[in-house]
Amino acid sequence: MSDKFDVIVVGAGPAGYVAAIRCAQLGMNTACVDDWKDADGKPSLGGTCLNVGCIPSKALLDSAEKVAQANHDFADHGISVGKVSVDVPKMIARKNDIVSNLTKGIAGLFKANKITSIHGRGRLLANKQVEVTNGSDKSTYSADNIIIAVGSLPIAIPVAEVDNDLILDNAGALDINDVPKKLGVIGAGVIGLELGSVWNRLGSEVTLFEAMDEFLAPVDKQISREAQRVFTKGQGLDIKLGAKVTATKVNKKSVKVTYSLKGEEHSETFDKLIVAVGRRANTSNIVDDAVGLKLDERGRVDVNDRCQTNIDGVYAIGDAVKGPMLAHKGSEEGVFVAESIAGQKPHLNHDTVPWVIYTHPEIAWVGITEEQAKKQKINYKTGFFPFAANGRSLAMNEKGGRVKMIADADTDRVLGVHILGPNASELISEAVLAMEYSASSEDIARTVHAHPTLSEALHEAALSVDGRALHKVN
Repeated sequence: MSDKFDVIVVGAGPAGYVAAIRCAQLGMNTACVDDWKDADGKPSLGGTCLNVGCIPSKALLDSAEKVAQANHDFADHGISVGKVSVDVPKMIARKNDIVSNLTKGIAGLFKANKITSIHGRGRLLANKQVEVTNGSDKSTYSADNIIIAVGSLPIAIPVAEVDNDLILDNAGALDINDVPKKLGVIGAGVIGLELGSVWNRLGSEVTLFEAMDEFLAPVDKQISREAQRVFTKGQGLDIKLGAKVTATKVNKKSVKVTYSLKGEEHSETFDKLIVAVGRRANTSNIVDDAVGLKLDERGRVDVNDRCQTNIDGVYAIGDAVKGPMLAHKGSEEGVFVAESIAGQKPHLNHDTVPWVIYTHPEIAWVGITEEQAKKQKINYKTGFFPFAANGRSLAMNEKGGRVKMIADADTDRVLGVHILGPNASELISEAVLAMEYSASSEDIARTVHAHPTLSEALHEAALSVDGRALHKVN
């Protein structure tokens, strides 16, 4: 194996492996360093997202949703299934098979694109060299360009030390083999809600402890308020806002959680406890101090708008840098850097990166919220359309949620779109595309949408911006 490359990518998550593939497509001799191992101790590409994040959680969410439909929705369709039984180990095995197939797929793409895959922990040295440690073995490689894509790790909290037996992180929460009767979750953000939703649908009594007083702070308030009602009154999630966990005590088969709420101390006992309080950049010991790589106050690699670090020829992307920790954001940064290195003029607009929460109903948004529009003193107008008035949604037995559109009152340019409802994760792409082309709400309103489809709700929301929705009272 050569020890000199055009590009070395450190990390093989969605940011890193995509960067490596695009570099190779552009004719660069590329290596990718990654230290992830699967349950059998074998190298496994794909990073957190593929191994213990985005993909396995969506596999379980889909399984759990089918159980919920059988238990609660099939009867409305005239379908009788009797008592539903759940084989959780088989559900977990299916999830693992999906992960395995996809990680093998990335390995196949590396081989097809002639990318050198190097297993071990990468560490940046001076003169654009990368030291790779694999057990007791150490090797050093060099490249003209280095791309740091080391991802992120779950944030640990002293009051709830993860053992992945009774107190679990996001990875442990994906490998529970029995449905816990009572499940506690610290954190009611994206990860906490998704994991809580999985086990709630499978029959757990789920309580979420959220230290903030506000539910889903980044989400448009009109959408988050409606979502909170759906999750609590509709689905039975117990979401305790302003609840700060102060202590946990592990017993033989349970965890006692002590928390403060409105100045009073309370305690509850759970069969399992998930810690989902956020993630931090995985930048510990990724660079030799002599290199002088600049990190910010949160431990992220400091980069400019072109993903360049303070060292010439060294770039950083994905969860390791500023911005939302989203797989698709990291992937696009990977493509952007690869094409920049190749001398092209790539495009990347962080203002049109979509967000998705894969609960049921799903929540998705792009652009600014109404609250942000007010804070920025933008002259804006809004329109909305409820899924309760959408024929396809009702045919699917989906009666809640809405599409909300925010447009500039002077130019009519779309500034933000927020969706709570079925298939929101897919519907948001039309809004992203529209905003990429600087579309107006009128552009969307004059675009023909097939009937009956969920996308008509976006069409009607655009019409509603000017008070001319056709299927609701304006």
